[in-house]
Amino acid sequence: RLTIDIGDGDTYLTAIENYAVTNWLKTSAPVLDYANAMVGSQKTSVATLESGWQQHVDGLSGSVPPMAPAKLTGSLWLIGGKPNCNNFSNSDQNTAASFVETLAPAGAGTTTGMLGYMFWAAGCQGNGTGCTFPPTTCENGMGGAATAFSIPIPMPALRQN
Repeated sequence: RLTIDIGDGDTYLTAIENYAVTNWLKTSAPVLDYANAMVGSQKTSVATLESGWQQHVDGLSGSVPPMAPAKLTGSLWLIGGKPNCNNFSNSDQNTAASFVETLAPAGAGTTTGMLGYMFWAAGCQGNGTGCTFPPTTCENGMGGAATAFSIPIPMPALRQN
């Protein structure tokens, strides 16, 4: 799969996002499979993340056209010992599930719902974070999410509209 990371809020990466949405992420002739809304800081609330994801679908007046929700993933942190990794019911992916599943198109695309999530980053992210290598795995967070969302493995072709 080919993807691109995009930012929101402070108009970070606006020029590349404009080019990507205009030329590479069209539902009629895609060059890239999807765009990934880059991960916020580890302390970013789900409500703030959702606002940023909404901005990508709405577009940014004068700078970036709207993007089809089916072409967008939202990033979350995956850290050993944290709910996204070990407790699906208390995780950010569970908290944001309704938003991700029901985000409506706002000028691009025809189907409701974002493509899903991307996670930053399995393994060890750096100083002060928990690693996700055995015996510390993310089966109770990510595995729980895969079950709750009925994620098929292997993943089928992505919807384009």
